[in-house]
Amino acid sequence: MKIVGSKMTDSVETFSLDESSWQGVNLTDSAAKQINKLMEQNPETKGLSLGVKQSGCAGFGYVFEMIENPTENHLLFEHNGAHLYVPKEAMPFIDGTVIDYVQEGLNRIFKFNNPKAQHACGCGESFGV
Repeated sequence: MKIVGSKMTDSVETFSLDESSWQGVNLTDSAAKQINKLMEQNPETKGLSLGVKQSGCAGFGYVFEMIENPTENHLLFEHNGAHLYVPKEAMPFIDGTVIDYVQEGLNRIFKFNNPKAQHACGCGESFGV
């Protein structure tokens, strides 16, 4: 199936990054609180950027970076004052994801509930769509 705009043809799925209607990326209260903490520690930044890169045995990994100068290529998602910027190119891989910040044993980490991820590697470092 090929989707071009709202038309379907027999081929591969395609889309326009500017025309797509995204579900978005959602932050839990705990994730927003942690992002706000990071923003306070780095006052020159506008927020946190979430992207994806090819990584690990499952295909893709999440990449967080502090961002000082978001561009028109970034989509902004806000929750409780926290700013999460996502490059449009990453949206096909993470659209609909809920990000939480949890404690696992002695560690605190961001957890991703990504409905696009069809499988993950055993160590949890990467995912595939």
